[in-house]
Amino acid sequence: MAETIIRECTTIEDLESCVALQREAFGLPDIEISPIRHLIVSRYAGGWTLGASVAGKLVGFVHHLVAVRQNDEIIGYSHMMAVAKEYQNQGVGAQLKWAQRERALAEGRSFIKWTWDPMQARNAHFNLNRLGVTVDTYADNFYGTDYNADPLQGERPGLQSDRLFANWNLSSPRVKALATGSSWSGSGKPAGAIAIPGNWTALVREDIVQARAEQVRVRTEFKQALQAGLVCAGFERGSEQSKYLLFAPENI
Repeated sequence: MAETIIRECTTIEDLESCVALQREAFGLPDIEISPIRHLIVSRYAGGWTLGASVAGKLVGFVHHLVAVRQNDEIIGYSHMMAVAKEYQNQGVGAQLKWAQRERALAEGRSFIKWTWDPMQARNAHFNLNRLGVTVDTYADNFYGTDYNADPLQGERPGLQSDRLFANWNLSSPRVKALATGSSWSGSGKPAGAIAIPGNWTALVREDIVQARAEQVRVRTEFKQALQAGLVCAGFERGSEQSKYLLFAPENI
């Protein structure tokens, strides 16, 4: 692949490409897509959109919002990231996220958060193992009823949109190590694990009743573990099932 250039998206043409990338990557109806006006307004409110270009073509972007947490600390909220299908699994997403970290650090920020579907193993591996996020919050039905996992499927299964919250502590030893391409071996032995199905999309398509039951199980196990004070800080991928790894906070 040709060199990937990360730059801020500021023109209408750039933002139009971001809208097109959302349609391609997510397969959502237009009502669920962030329009150009939203991208423009968030920029003038202190946020920004970083784009990844290959040979002059925008092939991915990450959209960063300004947020506030306890004690009026200004933090980042990563609203979305999309990569064109032909450029997925080629490191474009990682380049965007590490560029997002560098930009946030330059602005004096130390923390970014976002959400992902707990049943998506690919996202879990990327967020936990490659970026070094941790999870201490599980949100039930965060966005309301989700659109189906397979946009080519005609009937919507009506799954609830449960989400895990990613905590990205930008200057933690764990994240610093991963940012340089080093591995991280500082975590202790896992105190527990939560399994998810190996092929969630197929399960949703073939047996929605079982899919809903699996979602309830994962939700229950996560909430019990987090309530007990454990933190999710790792992920183990497998063909039949994958596992979220849970740790005592002092062992992360």
